[in-house]
Amino acid sequence: MNRFFLVLILILVSSLTTVTAQNFSTHQVKSGETIDAIAKRYYITPSDIYDLNPDARKELKPNTVLIIPLTKAVKPEITIVKELQGYKTHKTSRKETLYSLAKTYNVTEDEIKKHNTFLYANPLRKGDKLQIPIFKVTEVVKEVKQTKTYTVLPKEGKWRVAYKFGITVKELEDLNPEMGAVLQEGQVLNVPNIEDEEEKVVDENYSYYKVLPKEGFYRLKLKIGVEQEVLESLNPGLKETGLKVGMILKIPFSQVASGIEEASKKIDLTNNIKNFETKHIAVMLPFRLHRVRYDSVSGIKNHINKDPYLNASLDFHSGVLVAIDSLKQLGVSLKVDVYDTKYEVGEVIKIMKENNFENVDAVIGPLTPNTFEKVASELRGLHTPVISPIGENLNLYDNVFQSKPSEKLFRDKIVNYIKADSLVNNIVIVSDSKNTDVANSLLKDFYQAKQVRSRKDKEGKEQNYILIDDIKGTLKPGKNVVFLETNSEGLASNVSSILKSLIQKENKETGKAKIEIVLVTTNFNSAFEGDQISNEHLSSLKFTYAAASKPYNSDAANSFIKKYVGIYKTTPNSRATKGFDLTMDVVLRLVTSDDIYMSVNEAALTQYVENKFAYKKKAFGGYYNEAVYLVKYEDLSIVEIEQ
Repeated sequence: MNRFFLVLILILVSSLTTVTAQNFSTHQVKSGETIDAIAKRYYITPSDIYDLNPDARKELKPNTVLIIPLTKAVKPEITIVKELQGYKTHKTSRKETLYSLAKTYNVTEDEIKKHNTFLYANPLRKGDKLQIPIFKVTEVVKEVKQTKTYTVLPKEGKWRVAYKFGITVKELEDLNPEMGAVLQEGQVLNVPNIEDEEEKVVDENYSYYKVLPKEGFYRLKLKIGVEQEVLESLNPGLKETGLKVGMILKIPFSQVASGIEEASKKIDLTNNIKNFETKHIAVMLPFRLHRVRYDSVSGIKNHINKDPYLNASLDFHSGVLVAIDSLKQLGVSLKVDVYDTKYEVGEVIKIMKENNFENVDAVIGPLTPNTFEKVASELRGLHTPVISPIGENLNLYDNVFQSKPSEKLFRDKIVNYIKADSLVNNIVIVSDSKNTDVANSLLKDFYQAKQVRSRKDKEGKEQNYILIDDIKGTLKPGKNVVFLETNSEGLASNVSSILKSLIQKENKETGKAKIEIVLVTTNFNSAFEGDQISNEHLSSLKFTYAAASKPYNSDAANSFIKKYVGIYKTTPNSRATKGFDLTMDVVLRLVTSDDIYMSVNEAALTQYVENKFAYKKKAFGGYYNEAVYLVKYEDLSIVEIEQ
């Protein structure tokens, strides 16, 4: 029995030691010590100690062992200041080296060389007379800012709190290491202990901008069109402090991207169902079934393969059916009407005349622009929400939901991501003539970028290739970001192959500097998915882009994938997954809010298998989805970049 208890004690002690090493320490109270003194010693607050040692509030006895939360420690910055007092002469012997002398006199090798400049060009020799500097060493302790607590208000994000208390977002995160990516209403934060009247107010009549790395007043003038004097007048204290990375600036109201991105809280609507009344939805797709020959199975299969509209409609509809089944299992009662628009506006008009849409809660589709426009305009009077599965640049009537993010959102996402990367040392823009406008637009964002154009023949015809010498000279040691703007698979293959060959590891022996290359694009298209493209090259280049959806992991335990494979004996493609995701989102918004319009405020961000939805309302119009993924190639797979 004694051996059993001994083993048990060893296990407990071992476990405690592991925890202590990672997050906690212990302190044995000495006679006369106070909680304030102990807290000061470990750079924490008395309340941090009381949280883990509640008995210490009543009485602090000598020899009591307190648990100290090391993760709460806010240690002051200590700067070592050396003041030269004089020199000591030293004559070197045969076996002495700069390293041994530095250790003997408690100085650095560089300090010895600095005061004996002949050593920069000559090695240390026996008999050299050296001046060894003698320093007075002083530790300067930077006082830790006193903090107070602050309770997060509704819809308040990190940048608003940081601006209110005159600090950067990074400084706010440093004060609150466990605050999380998204602030919650009622969350308590540590903030600088300033007077209430010193707190800044976010004025909605102005815009706000987060200063990015390497941005000065001149670059801000080019980017947001605001002079230094205006910035200093709107931001008291800026003249004295200058610009700091992460600083939030008040600027005149502008449509220019602010550089401020706040993560929205992802909501799982399946946990919020409150309305179990039957919901009525309609799905409109261009099946064009009247064109199908039903005389043989082979004939039907052949038609499906040849008709892109039928093919797309069947895929999307298969995902819709799996969503309906999943919603029924959640207790949701649905009435679903499916209409074949035949890819004809006339057929849509006929459907609208022959069917009553007054009690329809939402319409998904049609897929094609003209037919969607007709349905949306016809149902505008009934204020029936109409959700576009794939369209963009639609007429955003007040009843329209554009579920596919716009190309501008993709562009802004990747551009802002690159701007925020302080490690980027060089930017190159490669493009063909069809993407000249895109390249010129990028130059406005990255005015120091170098441009490389696709080669042309003597007649000026685009050849869709570059030579290695065209781009080699534009690269620099360090991190290079190369924008590739093209719709040509040949150019995409050519450029990615050349860039892969130009990646260079550091080699100190040969004097080679490291050359890192990251390939990005503002417009991901089929050119980057063709058979000519090497995924190995894209992975080596960490190919990065913004996308409306991210590929799911087929190995993951996903109920949709398992259910789909069980029914259709094949894995779902992106169209089927979009059908599932969109149907789930539309119906769940109907049963968790009073209507879809209300759900925009109550469900800021929803996410399903491949797609996510964060709708914003246009000032005088409908709703657009601003949720986009940032993804990259890594180890021959496409992974999401967490931000």
